[in-house]
Amino acid sequence: MIYSVDMHINIIPNRGSSPTVLLRESYRDGSKVCKRTLANLSALSAAQVQMIRATLRGDVLQPISKTFEITASRAHGHVQAVSLAMQRLGFASLLASKACPERDLVGAMVASRIVCPATKLATTRLWHTSTLGEDFGVQGATEDDLYAAMDWLLAGQDRIQKKLAARHLKEDALVLYDLSSSYFEGSHCPLAKLGYSRDGKRGTLQVNYGLLTDDRGCPVAISVHEGNASDSTTFMPQVTRLREEFGIKRMVMVGDRGMISQKAIDEMSKDADVAWITALRSSAIRTLVEKKYLQLGLFDERNLLEISSPDFPGERLVACRNTELAKMRGHTRADLLLATQKNLEKIKARVDAAKLAGEDKIGVAVGKVVNQYKVAKHFELTITDNSFTFTRLADSIAAEAALDGLYIIRTSVKAARMDAPTCVRTYKSLAQVERAFRSIKTMDLKVRPIHHHLDGRVRAHIFLCMLAYYVEWHMRQAWRELMFADEDQAAKINRDPVAPATRSDEAMKKVLSLTLDDGSPVHSFQTLMAELQAIVRNTCRTPGGAVDAPTFEIITTFNPKQKRALDLINQITP
Repeated sequence: MIYSVDMHINIIPNRGSSPTVLLRESYRDGSKVCKRTLANLSALSAAQVQMIRATLRGDVLQPISKTFEITASRAHGHVQAVSLAMQRLGFASLLASKACPERDLVGAMVASRIVCPATKLATTRLWHTSTLGEDFGVQGATEDDLYAAMDWLLAGQDRIQKKLAARHLKEDALVLYDLSSSYFEGSHCPLAKLGYSRDGKRGTLQVNYGLLTDDRGCPVAISVHEGNASDSTTFMPQVTRLREEFGIKRMVMVGDRGMISQKAIDEMSKDADVAWITALRSSAIRTLVEKKYLQLGLFDERNLLEISSPDFPGERLVACRNTELAKMRGHTRADLLLATQKNLEKIKARVDAAKLAGEDKIGVAVGKVVNQYKVAKHFELTITDNSFTFTRLADSIAAEAALDGLYIIRTSVKAARMDAPTCVRTYKSLAQVERAFRSIKTMDLKVRPIHHHLDGRVRAHIFLCMLAYYVEWHMRQAWRELMFADEDQAAKINRDPVAPATRSDEAMKKVLSLTLDDGSPVHSFQTLMAELQAIVRNTCRTPGGAVDAPTFEIITTFNPKQKRALDLINQITP
């Protein structure tokens, strides 16, 4: 006797092609269980096959809209990545050992600076477009709450920076320091002064800020100065801070040629535990060449050599010649001289046509031209009331060209501790601080323009941006394999320290192909955050229910790239 048992879907894999999908029936013939095929469903879509399976199970099928409705949808993935990074870094305990509303608000402001930088008022509005507000427990925060939290943050800045220094700066550490500036919106802040604008915003009030990092460029502390403060005046207070506040007794300070002045060098030389690395100005290099302490012919077979000079007693001078840089500067000079000459010829034509007369008036017109491209020293000018002539100074141009691509590292670090190539690499690591400034000022954290008017609020705002970069820095390190970045950082130690920086073969492969080994696209930090932003958290409920009906949440299923990005964040260590 034959007894029917059940119908079911059977999927049979096919090597190299789509699987075969069969509708089958199981039945019993006496004591034997048998199967027979009722239909071949291979032409159906996977969704249709699943619906047939559900029907065979006895499930009641209905349109998805009748099952539940979505009442809210907030971007979540990018918030999850930042929040996870902050957890891995122990960021909350870095701010304060005990939980408090201010700590939550500062954490939320740091996260929002990475996710979507905006003014404090806009931040409170944007929190509701993502899961940031609810995940950090600050949904109801107002702009005044944020200002109060900024005041709380400023009061704890020294304590927080001590923790960062203890975490990242060890005894005998390399410390990088550089200064930058940002412009103001407004005119009433005590810190706002006219000064050298690194933003190219001439005539605008600005504030200066100096950043201390470890040798990798990981930020440790930031200081804020008036907008007209010179680079060198901010340097020695940082040395004092490192020693007295952070407890670092032995260190090597690294700063550019405008940062570490002779006065600072004289002061540091009194302390054997404080070493430094900087570079010589072009005028000092010219003097060394003229006095024959540096012979340019020595660079015919090498690009790096160590010299000494009685003008710099007890110091090491590492001279470098970058031929590619020399070519670039030569081309640039030629272009600037040609542009200046064309403008001078226009003035000469006006003078010859009697359209411009008077020594004073001609001098003003000529001065604007020769100072525009900073090449006045390469021209000899003759001006009278009714004539104007000029000639290029070939000797001056040749003397400057002879020094193209030449730079000299100046240091007090002993050779037994650091060889010449390492001194050069260490000085070039200041590019890490410059990269931090670019991230803080432009596309990532957008510290500028500064809208705050109170001294303390400006300081808190800049410190907040530094803390955001601290989190972002670690995220960037974790995501190197997914971005246009060198993954093998250790290989840089063996590269020629003088030759122009080049990407590794692996990084160039990513740049040229725009894809990773798995065929997926390579990302920048911004596009990877946008990829994660596509992960959303949906709040759902049964359709047609009351306003206060129970709800539940569904998060978008991760794609492989999103999952890998979050897995890498989960590997961050402070």
